[in-house]
Amino acid sequence: MAGHESQSTKRHWESADYEPSLPVTEKSNPLTCDIDRASANSIVRMLQVCDAEIFIKETGSSYQRLLSDQVVKTLMDVAERVELILKDPQDSLVVLSGCGTSGRLAFLITSGFNRSLRQLNHSLVYTYIIAGGDRALLSSQEAPEDDPTLGMLSLKKVCEGKKRVLFIGISCGLSAPFVAGQLDFCMQHPEVYTPVLLGFNPAHQARAEPIQGCTFTFRSIVQRMQELVQRRQAFLINPAVGPEAISGSSRMKGGSTTKILLEVILSAAHAATFSSTPITYNGILQHLREYEKTLDITYSQREGIITLVEAAGQSLLSGGRLCYLGWGSLSLLGLIDASECNPTFGADYEDVRGFVSGGYKELNNNEGPLTSLGPSFCIAHEDFLRHVLPCLTDRDTVFLIYTHSDNVSEVLKLAQKVREKTLNLHAVYHQSDGDTAAVQDQINTLCSSTLNFTWFRGTPALGSLLHMWELSTKLVLNAVSTGAHILKGKIYQNHMMDVQVNNSKLYRRAARLLQKLSGRPESQCEEALLKAVYRVDNLTKDITSCDITMHTRAAKNGRKVVPLALVCLLTGCSVKEAESHLEQRPIVREAVEVCLS
Repeated sequence: MAGHESQSTKRHWESADYEPSLPVTEKSNPLTCDIDRASANSIVRMLQVCDAEIFIKETGSSYQRLLSDQVVKTLMDVAERVELILKDPQDSLVVLSGCGTSGRLAFLITSGFNRSLRQLNHSLVYTYIIAGGDRALLSSQEAPEDDPTLGMLSLKKVCEGKKRVLFIGISCGLSAPFVAGQLDFCMQHPEVYTPVLLGFNPAHQARAEPIQGCTFTFRSIVQRMQELVQRRQAFLINPAVGPEAISGSSRMKGGSTTKILLEVILSAAHAATFSSTPITYNGILQHLREYEKTLDITYSQREGIITLVEAAGQSLLSGGRLCYLGWGSLSLLGLIDASECNPTFGADYEDVRGFVSGGYKELNNNEGPLTSLGPSFCIAHEDFLRHVLPCLTDRDTVFLIYTHSDNVSEVLKLAQKVREKTLNLHAVYHQSDGDTAAVQDQINTLCSSTLNFTWFRGTPALGSLLHMWELSTKLVLNAVSTGAHILKGKIYQNHMMDVQVNNSKLYRRAARLLQKLSGRPESQCEEALLKAVYRVDNLTKDITSCDITMHTRAAKNGRKVVPLALVCLLTGCSVKEAESHLEQRPIVREAVEVCLS
């Protein structure tokens, strides 16, 4: 199978001398080093091989893998803790918490499993926390990620009055101070809280940088947890799944693997509680293998995905936009993918939008409707019809995302309206074998392309077919938005050049990237970064004496901060001259290449 060919060999990124100062989640992936020059065809092939690394076996590697013995056993242990809460839910809670993509997936997963409990007339036991609150479900809120006190207070608030809490903190890089504050609080109150940490770096690569106002670092939190792991008072789930296709873009493999692991845990607990299916090693392993098959089924439609990437890239290059019109839980994956484009690629919120059938009623988030926060929070199909449809043109591309169990007649009606405005209409559609909607043929005739996934009903009782459809949709949409921005020139080599520098993690990533691309000393790169943040040629003492938090606040509304800093470094020009250079060459990759040459 494609992407599985070098399972038995040690991966290049695993060798001790490959980018030794970086944790796995921040390394650049050798498989995608020239993805910025790739065609849509090559981009999708690279993403496929990269995603296949999630399931690669442990073979003489120093890294623990997803299918490693210890990982499977820990998943069993945590599933048993969830089962205890499901069987005796009074005064108990399972909390999933994270920042950015991790928090959005915490929301998606708790929503789905609470829906299952509602159907069973069972008490709801799941809740989510996302750094920055519910507005972070739909837009980039990077700054709260740096606040451990905010993390702790938000956990304390949702757990008020609870006597037993299983807390699952998600931090792909084992780095988010927000989650560190929550884990610290859990360990201070072991009579109530059992902490679980989910991430994708080995423990010794957890972030060791001091956290402002705290005596602990993320690494010291992990070390304390490791002591509790021995006594089964805490759990650490941290398989390595390899560097991301776009360096540090943990929305991709990190997000997919987060979804897989959490669903395996909760599905096993539900099967044990409601179907008397015992939690077994082989059961967990078999469920993980079902997700591996989902990857293969998704990429078996590679040609269809390539068509979508080409259409999306053409739209962004010509100044158009991408709109995801979704139904059911698949619509939430459209929202999530769209919300990630601003922090990852420096995209405007209008460039990629997600819309949900049923709007906030379908979303059912903790804080309710957020439309008062502005147009980017208007997410219903009605909002699309009212505000977006009237100004759609052939430069724009619209994607319909649904399953055969959604209201397909409603999909057809919306397709007809969109088709009057643009020819660029595409469908991503999931069905079980044997299910056919007569209306589907009509939708196909309206669409430039239809990506039709047919799934066999033989998935085990443990796994929900819907979870597989969701993962498949996530992979497709990640490929579409990433591929489109690569074709637009937003990536250099395999680095996010236009990344927002809105928190300490992104600030450090930007400084490292400048060092790597310019070959200049660290101090010089940080100086150039600050000049670009503050748009000055000379740094005052007031600026240099500030801490990173102040710098990231100043960078909040800055555009093209990293490209500006790099142009200044490479040419020695002023910030104003660098801005003019970037205006003449709006494609970031081209601007950088001219300077490098």
